[in-house]
Amino acid sequence: MPTRRAIVQSTTFVALAVFIMGIGTVTGRIADEHGAIGSTGSRTKSLTMLSDVPKSCPISKPPVRPFEPPPPYPVKTSPDSFWFGTVKLWTKLPADGTWRGLPHYTPSDPTFRQKLFFWRQGYSLRSELPPHLTVTGRRLDATAPPLAADMANAGWQDDEEHPFMVTGVNFPTLGCWEVTGDYHGDNLTFVVWAGQ
Repeated sequence: MPTRRAIVQSTTFVALAVFIMGIGTVTGRIADEHGAIGSTGSRTKSLTMLSDVPKSCPISKPPVRPFEPPPPYPVKTSPDSFWFGTVKLWTKLPADGTWRGLPHYTPSDPTFRQKLFFWRQGYSLRSELPPHLTVTGRRLDATAPPLAADMANAGWQDDEEHPFMVTGVNFPTLGCWEVTGDYHGDNLTFVVWAGQ
């Protein structure tokens, strides 16, 4: 027959377990109400960052019908990004429309550096190296010099037959930027918020 002490310990354990489960349920419900996903909080972080972007900055957002690169290019991206463009020229953009914490190219360089990757169906590094890709940009929310872009280069990850084009760009200031990639007259324009 169980002792009084064993009954008290058992009852205490059950009460503690019910309490902890109740907190988990409430926390999960609060997280769901605020759009948090799992324990990473990436959606919450994205929503917070998105709310930091001024409404006057028309950042490029994931479209209702997302662009999917043609085979054999990868269709999926990470949850915090999306493909943007057409088969003539596409890139990967941040889902929250922001590039934060951009580094300076060198310690003495006051500009903010970002690498941009572009793809085009049929682009071959064997027939065109370097690629004839130019990137330009202008700040939309204030007066600033245009962004500076390096000469484009090419690379590949797992498939040399389906390379990407890459260039480094330097933003002279943080803010709302319209960026345009031009490849043989096929343009792709998007807007991002470059922030702290």
